[in-house]
Amino acid sequence: MSPKVSWKLFFDVFIIILGTAIFSFGLVFLNIPNKLAEGGIAGITLILKALFNYNPAITNLILNVPIVLIGGKMLGRQSLIYTIIGIFGVSFWIDFWQRIPLVIDLQHDLLIVALIAGAVMGLGSGIIYRVGGTTGGSDIVARIFDKKFGIAIGRTLFGFDIIVLILSLTYVDLHRMIYTLIFSFVFSRTVDAVINGGYSEKGLLIVSNKSHEIAATLRENVYRGITYFKGEGGYSGEDKNIIYMVVGVREVPVIKRLVHEVDEKAFISIINVHEVIGEGFTYLVPKKTLLKQKR
Repeated sequence: MSPKVSWKLFFDVFIIILGTAIFSFGLVFLNIPNKLAEGGIAGITLILKALFNYNPAITNLILNVPIVLIGGKMLGRQSLIYTIIGIFGVSFWIDFWQRIPLVIDLQHDLLIVALIAGAVMGLGSGIIYRVGGTTGGSDIVARIFDKKFGIAIGRTLFGFDIIVLILSLTYVDLHRMIYTLIFSFVFSRTVDAVINGGYSEKGLLIVSNKSHEIAATLRENVYRGITYFKGEGGYSGEDKNIIYMVVGVREVPVIKRLVHEVDEKAFISIINVHEVIGEGFTYLVPKKTLLKQKR
C-alpha cells in the first residue's frame, strides 16, 4: 500500500468516525429526548427504545449485521469496510453519548429542535457519504431492491422511510410527526449540501484512454446507465470515448474512487443536474434491461 493510499484510507476512516459521532450526538441529545422520529434503521431503533426500552446502540447492530451479510457483496470491498466502520461507529457513539449527563434545553420548542437536529444529523451523515461511507441499513436495502427488482434506489429509500415513520406513530403523536417531517426535510437538504452543494442528482463526464475498462468497472459496481460520446483529444488528435452518466449524490464519491482505481489520470467533470427523466429515476423498466453485476 502506497503512502498516498494509506493516508487517504486513514483520513476517510477518521471522517467516518467523526461523522458517526456528530450523527449520534444529534440522535441522543435532540431526537430521543424530544420524541422526534427518524427514518431508516435509526428510526426502527427509536421505535424499539420507545416501546420496549431497548438500547439503540445494541439494536442498531442487531438490525444492521444481517443486512450487511445479505447485501454486503454489492458494495465492493472498500465500501463494505467503510459501511462496517459506519455501523459500529454509530453504535459506539450512541452508547458513549448516552453515558454523558448532558441536557440541551431548547425550551421544548419543537421547531427549533427539528431544525437543529436536522442540521446536526445531516452534517454527520453528509461527511460520511462524502468519503464514500454509509451508516448501513436502508442504503444496502435500497441497493438490493435495485438489483433484484429494478426499483430505483431513491424510491426505495423514500418508501422505507415512509413505512418507518408510519410505524413511529405508535409512540409519536401527530403533532410531533409534523415536526419530524420538518426535521427530515432539513436533514436531507443538509446532506445534499455537504456532499455536492445541495443538488439531488449529478451528471458525470469521464475522459480517459481507458474508457472501456472504466465502463466495465462501473457496470459491475454501480447500477446506472452509461453512454459514450465520441470525442477527439485537442492536443493528441486521438479519438476518445467520453463516458456520460447520471447518478445520485451518494454515488459520486464511490464512482470517483472506482474511476481513479482504473486510471489515476482520468478527467472527471461533475455537472449539476436539475431534473432527470428516465430509467432508474422517474420510471421502472423490466428487469431484463437493467445493468447486472457481473461475476
